This record gives sequence, structure tokens and C-alpha cells, in this order.
Amino acid sequence: MAERGIAVSYESIRLWCVKFVPKYARRLRRRHQGYGDTFHLDEVFVKIQGVRHYLWRAVDQDGEVVDVFLHRRRDGKAAKCFFKRLLRASGNEPRRIVTDKLRSYGVAHRELIPDAIHDTSQYANNRAELSHQPTRVRERGMRRFKSIRQAHRFPDTHTAVYNLFNLGRHLMSAEHYRLFRQRAFVSWKCATAT
Repeated sequence: MAERGIAVSYESIRLWCVKFVPKYARRLRRRHQGYGDTFHLDEVFVKIQGVRHYLWRAVDQDGEVVDVFLHRRRDGKAAKCFFKRLLRASGNEPRRIVTDKLRSYGVAHRELIPDAIHDTSQYANNRAELSHQPTRVRERGMRRFKSIRQAHRFPDTHTAVYNLFNLGRHLMSAEHYRLFRQRAFVSWKCATAT
């Protein structure tokens, strides 16, 4: 834009992101192929204006983020809300869930998806623990979340774009990687077309 003589401020770009990115994320979610049958669940605390909140996250066995949920508490009621959202977002019931030993997960598991296998063994939940890293990196770049609304909006939209371009390069040949990358860009163009 600078090359063409168009002056754009950071604030303009931020406002464009606030306006357009949620629309793009909705379109990407509609085009999504589906998730695996094993969900790794975890929560991490986030401070917003000095108050501790919990960012709950579910990741499937391929590393795709299924759902993200922000709540002030980490109790059984919050876990049940998260599980209900998770079932809506995924469209099907998981065969297996992997969590840490937080008792709230057990309450929600028994009441909402009792048929699923619940694994709480040590190190089994590392995939969910590691899935917080991209959000934490972006959060540091933004110098923390400033409001609840921003904290809801950012992880929700970031995960849709992250799922599109997180291709697992180390798991495939260069030829397949290029093909999947090309498909991801085609999906992105469809989502951003007006």
C-alpha cells in the first residue's frame, strides 16, 4: 500500500480485522471437513484487566483446534458448558477424551458423554498443553487481552485460520504438503471473496 501511495494506520488495519475476520472464520468453519474422534482438553488461565479467567481448549488427535471457550471459573458447571459447546462445534460425540486430572472434566464426562473413554494418564494430554502456545505468542504480541470481548473474539477467529494452515509438514512428503498448501489457499480465497 505504501508503494502505491496509500497511507493506512495501524488502527485502520485493526478495525478491518475486527470487522472482517469473524466473517472469514465463519466461512472457513462451514467449509471444514470434520474432526477426529479423540479430543484432548485443557484449560489455561488468562488475566484480563487483573481478573483471572480460564481459556478452555479442545484439540483433536491431528492437532486441529475443535473449540475454544473463555469462562471465569474452572468448576463442573463451566466444564459442562464447554462440553456442550464442544459437542455442537464438532457435530459428533468423541470416542475418547484425554484430559488432565481436573475433577470438573469427570463431572462433565459422566453427565454429557458417558460412552466416551476418559483418559487422564500422565503425559497423555501434551497435545492440548502444546496447543496453547500459538495463542500465547499472539497474546504476548498484543500485550495481553484488554477486554473480555477481545479475549472471546481473538481465539475463536485465530483457531479457524490456524486450522486451515496447520498442515503438519513433518508428517507428509513435500509433494503432498504443496498440494495441501495449495488447497488451503483456495479455501482462503473462497472465504475472503465478497
